[in-house]
Amino acid sequence: MNVYEFVLGIIIISTVAGLVKTSLRNDHRRRAVATDPEADRLREEVRTLKERLAVIERITVEKENSLEREIEKLRDR
Repeated sequence: MNVYEFVLGIIIISTVAGLVKTSLRNDHRRRAVATDPEADRLREEVRTLKERLAVIERITVEKENSLEREIEKLRDR
């Protein structure tokens, strides 16, 4: 075995070990997220907050539009 084969072997072993380590870490994270009740609660809270924000935006836009209509009515008089 010459030096180049030895270096190539080390590179291959390091690459495979890094891929296995990354794969195991990602698998562990997926399992932790899937079974974590705190994460589920936070997801539900974010969904609720998004819905509330959409309602507030809709109310704000409606108020602006109604205010514009009132101003136009006053101008027409």
